[in-house]
Amino acid sequence: MSDAAAVPGPRIRSETTGSLTRRMITIAAFWIVILLFGGGMALDRVLKDAVTANFDSQLEYVLTAMIASAEIGPDGEVRFTRPLGDQRFLEPYSGLYWQVSAPGQDPFRSRSLWDRALPDRMSKAADSLMIYDSEPFGEDQLRIHERALRLPGSPVLWRFQVGQSRAELNAQINILRTTLLKSFVLLAVGLIALAALQATFGLWPLRKVRREIGEVRAGRAARVDARLPVEIAPMVEELNELLAHNDRQAEEARRHAGNLAHALKTPLTVIMNEATAGSPDLNVTVIREATTMRRQVDHHLARARAVGRRASGQSKAEIWASLGAVERAVSRLYPDSVIDIDGARDISVRVERQDLDEMLGNLIENAAKYGGGRVFVTVGRANGSAEILVEDDGRGIAEAQRSEIFGRGARLDTGKPGTGLGLAIVRDVAEIYGGSVTLEESEDLGGLLVRLRLPMAG
Repeated sequence: MSDAAAVPGPRIRSETTGSLTRRMITIAAFWIVILLFGGGMALDRVLKDAVTANFDSQLEYVLTAMIASAEIGPDGEVRFTRPLGDQRFLEPYSGLYWQVSAPGQDPFRSRSLWDRALPDRMSKAADSLMIYDSEPFGEDQLRIHERALRLPGSPVLWRFQVGQSRAELNAQINILRTTLLKSFVLLAVGLIALAALQATFGLWPLRKVRREIGEVRAGRAARVDARLPVEIAPMVEELNELLAHNDRQAEEARRHAGNLAHALKTPLTVIMNEATAGSPDLNVTVIREATTMRRQVDHHLARARAVGRRASGQSKAEIWASLGAVERAVSRLYPDSVIDIDGARDISVRVERQDLDEMLGNLIENAAKYGGGRVFVTVGRANGSAEILVEDDGRGIAEAQRSEIFGRGARLDTGKPGTGLGLAIVRDVAEIYGGSVTLEESEDLGGLLVRLRLPMAG
C-alpha cells in the first residue's frame, strides 16, 4: 500500500445546532432568573407589608393612647389627662404629629405641627379606623391614622389623628430591597454557576465517548469499552453493535469476493489450457466458460445488492408465489422429477423476491439433480420465523460431511455439472437477511433435508 493511500482523508464536518452545554446553561439561567424574579417580588411584597404593618402598629398605639387620655374640659374643649411620651411631639416639624378636631371647634394639635394642620379628611363612620398617606406639607409624605368618635359628655364627633413622616418607613423598605436584591443576584449567579458546572460535568461522559470513537477511528481500538453512566451506556451499546455490524458486512464482502474469485478461477484455467494446447474448439470453450463467468459475476453482484436492500428494511416476498415460479423452471430442466409443495400459503418473508427465488431455486434444483426423482417442499412457521423444508429421495449427505458442503466449491458428486456454490450461496444470502440453513436427514424420503429459516414480514 502506498503512503498516499495510508493518509486518512479530510474530516467531514457535519452541521450542528449549537452547543448542548450552552443550551442547557441558557435554559437553566432563564428559569433561574424567572423563578428568582417571581420569588423576589413575592418576598418584597411580604417584607414591605410586614415593615409597614409594624410602622402602622406603632401609630395605632399612639392613637389609642390619645383617645384613652382624652376628656372634655369645662368649656367643651378636648384635653389630655396625661402627656404623650414621645419627645418628638414637642419639637417643631419633627415628623411625628397629632391633632384632635371637630366641626365648630378649634383644633387641638401637637407643638410639632407648629403653624401647620393635618389634612381635613373625615372618617367614614364613627369609631372606624382610617389609614392613608398624604402630602400636606409638600414633599414630606405622611402616614396618617385617623379615628372619629364621641367622647363622654360631648355631643360632637371628635376626629383623632396621628401622623408620621414616611421617610423612616421608606428607608427601612429601601434597605430591605437593597439587601434582597443583592442576595438574589448573588443567589442567581451561584445557581447559574452550579447549573454550568452540572451541565459541564454531566455531559463530560459524551466527551469521553468522543475520544473513544476517535480511538476506534484511528484503529487503536475495535470498540468503545469505557465505563459510562447508565443513561449513555445504551447508546454506546448500539454504537458497538453498529461497529460489529460493519465488521460483519466487511467479512461478508470478503467472503463474496473469495467466492467470486474461486468461481472465476476454474473457467479461466480451462480457457488458458485450451489456448495453450491450441485446441480447435477454443472459440466454443471461450464462449461456454465466458458465459459461466458472466453468470458468476451477475450472481455476486446480486449478492452485493442484497446487502444494500437488506439495510432498507422494506424487502418483502411471498413464499408460495416464489415456489410456484421456481417449481415451473426446475420442472422444465428436470422433467423426470416430481416436485410436491405443501404447507401455509399466506407466509411472507423480509427478503427480496429475486434473492428468495435464487435461494429456493438452488435448493430445489439440487434436490432434483442429486435426488432419485422426488422432491417434497413444505412451508410453515417455527419460533417466529418462516421455515421451508426441501427434501429429496437421494443418497443424502453423511453427518460428518454436512459442514464441509457449505465451503466454496465443495461438491460431493463430481460426476454432475456445477460450480459447487449452490449451498454456500444459499447460506450466505440467508445470513444476509438474518436467516439460517441447516442440513438434516429426511425421515419420509430418506435423502437430504434442507431446513431454510427466514424472518417473516409483518
